[in-house]
Amino acid sequence: MSEGAILAVTLVIGVGIAGALIATMTRAILAERRSARISRLWANFGLSMAFLGLFLVSWVGQAIAEWGTFVHEARAHGDSPALSDYLVQFGQSTFENWQSEFLQLFSFVVFSALLIHHGSAESKDGTDRIEQTVKRIESRLDEAGIGSPGASSS
Repeated sequence: MSEGAILAVTLVIGVGIAGALIATMTRAILAERRSARISRLWANFGLSMAFLGLFLVSWVGQAIAEWGTFVHEARAHGDSPALSDYLVQFGQSTFENWQSEFLQLFSFVVFSALLIHHGSAESKDGTDRIEQTVKRIESRLDEAGIGSPGASSS
């Protein structure tokens, strides 16, 4: 595959993924605006907007830092740094980061759905224990003649 084709594929995939994420968030914000809840925009989408901002700032930071490394390595090898070569390298490192993060998140989601940590908030056993404790308390209150909380007294 030619260098130009690699650059084009890298740009299309990278910009496409980032664009799809930003477009999805923008579409949700616009739908919220249409429903006349403009004042709640930050309250409803603050987390998404904050993470988008952090993502963009860190991505630009990565680009700047990697450009410095790329220029240093190119000059160390007696080459002149080319923007097209840099974009391919930047795309590769970006996709490696995204791949590892998506793999980590995907693994967490799948394992969380299949394997539950006993006693965790997501675990049903915690809810069962609470319900059993409430039933024990209610039965002790009944035995003491106090009655269940919320029950009408006779």
